[in-house]
Amino acid sequence: MSADVPFEITLCAAPATAPAAGEAKIHGSVTAAQSQAVSSVGVYVQHYRRRLESADSSSSSDDHLKAHSDHVTAETSRALQNMAVGDEEDEEESALLLASDPKQWKKQDHYAVLGLSRLRYRATVDDIVKSHRKKVLRHHPDKKAAQGLVNDDRFFKCIQKAFDILMDPVRRKQWDSVDPAISTAIPTGKEKDADFYALFRPVFEREARFSTKQPVPELGDADSAREDVEGFYSFWYEFDSWRSFEYLDKDAADGNGNRDEKRYIEGKNRKERANRKKEDVQRISTLVETAMKADPRMVQFREDDKRKRNAKRDAREEEARKAAEAKKAADEAVAKAASESAAKEDELKKQRQQAHKLLKKEQRALKVLFKTANYFAPADSAPSAADITAATEKLDKIIAATPDFEKLVAIREQIEKAHAAGGSESGRAAVDEAVSKL
Repeated sequence: MSADVPFEITLCAAPATAPAAGEAKIHGSVTAAQSQAVSSVGVYVQHYRRRLESADSSSSSDDHLKAHSDHVTAETSRALQNMAVGDEEDEEESALLLASDPKQWKKQDHYAVLGLSRLRYRATVDDIVKSHRKKVLRHHPDKKAAQGLVNDDRFFKCIQKAFDILMDPVRRKQWDSVDPAISTAIPTGKEKDADFYALFRPVFEREARFSTKQPVPELGDADSAREDVEGFYSFWYEFDSWRSFEYLDKDAADGNGNRDEKRYIEGKNRKERANRKKEDVQRISTLVETAMKADPRMVQFREDDKRKRNAKRDAREEEARKAAEAKKAADEAVAKAASESAAKEDELKKQRQQAHKLLKKEQRALKVLFKTANYFAPADSAPSAADITAATEKLDKIIAATPDFEKLVAIREQIEKAHAAGGSESGRAAVDEAVSKL
């Protein structure tokens, strides 16, 4: 234990301009006394005093190291205790999230990595800093090393990358522009029994955050004035979005590409960004047009204008109304047919995509089986490089020659059953049999 060090302090005389003792003014109340253990200089003054009093320099060095170690340990413990407050409110970290590959940082959810999935683009800088501090203390490599996980710093790197991006206003805007957790779907206007305001209001509020002009007019309700409604649609027809798509740019291979290749990739990225921006502008335009067609207020406004224009043509009003209704029915029929055709095409596309996802998932499952089985190396021995290479080549052959999902499932199950029943030898035999049947 360290000993207290006494100090004698001589105070200087009061200045001539200072008021007399009886004339002192009290500007505030004195706080209640508190008991607090403090050191006037710190652990190092104790070491210095012991060094002066000790003739053994090696003992002084040991005392110095011990004092420093105790000080660091105490500070680290205090920081961890302070940061532990509120941990029960933290988001759950799934196994998939913790297994994120820092090399694939563009594919990671930066908000989820920092535990800000609920806030996302609404998270403030203070939220980001606090969450980052908690994550660092929880996943720092030094703490993992103390738990025996010496090389487990992958998720810590993901945390640092997410923090770097979300603390950079430009890069955060780029990420927010393509945040996959935020939907970009818009209503079709054909939803049955749907309330117009409940259907379109959340969509416009979601897209309003991308506007360079703030504040954005609100959709309003059935009692909104006509000038407010028309002003709303006028604003959205001229909507200027800050949304960009640089985050999705493809990077040139480090050290492998020459200057021409880099220029080619940069040009390709610019073209893809322009295409994505064009698609986003078209998406907003479609949203506005769909809303205007479905808005009961606009429908009423159009009908009112129509009646005013035809006030002097009462004789032809009925005929004009019937013609308008017939045209409207025809347009709706065409739009419905186009919508149904597009829906069918989308359904076929989704089925193809689902089949592709299932195939990819099964391929990953087969790879995991090979890895879990130690590449079918002899039992109680680690697989050699040759074993891994041979098993990997067979795995690649099976995957390349089996584009059918159900067939790949059958092969995996056969290998898995053989390995479970007879160990590595049976599993390897099942693999060879599957390769021979390709």
